[in-house]
Amino acid sequence: MPPPKLLEGEGRKSRDWGLLLTDAPLSLPSRLDLGNCSLQHLCSSFQEASTALLIDLTDNPLEPLPEDAFRSFTHLQTLALPLTLECPGGNEGWDNVTVQGSSRICHGQRNPCNGSGGLGHLCPKDSSCAPNGPGLPQCLCTSPHYGYKCLRQGTFPYLLFFGALGAVTIALSLLLWVTQRRKAKVS
Repeated sequence: MPPPKLLEGEGRKSRDWGLLLTDAPLSLPSRLDLGNCSLQHLCSSFQEASTALLIDLTDNPLEPLPEDAFRSFTHLQTLALPLTLECPGGNEGWDNVTVQGSSRICHGQRNPCNGSGGLGHLCPKDSSCAPNGPGLPQCLCTSPHYGYKCLRQGTFPYLLFFGALGAVTIALSLLLWVTQRRKAKVS
């Protein structure tokens, strides 16, 4: 599927995004048009749009974006950016990167785990690689492994952890109650 094209029409820009979104599930917000909104940086609630298929950030004086600005945007198909910004994940993270006028169009997010954008991401033993946004892989532990680098096996010791946490909380609460009660009687 070709990337969308910016069309000039009647003195203002209009975007031809129509063919791109025909297979989008109805539950997903299909597009987010923040073009020409005078944005200088992305707000903290931007991550709530992680299910969008198309995001337009053109014609904004955006500062350079952090590497993980599009973390968890695994459904993103097309991203339109001001020309001053590079595509997140670099050109290797996208099937097609084009420049049209003052916009950079990043289209067709690649899977960073299968090596389509260079070397595949190396995950530790007992884990598997999963995409987590443009150029952002993540390593998920395979069952029954968990923890740092998936080195622990079995299940997390919930009873031991929460039992010890509860006992320490009760002991500290009793200690504080006894010491504060004594001060309250003196006053």
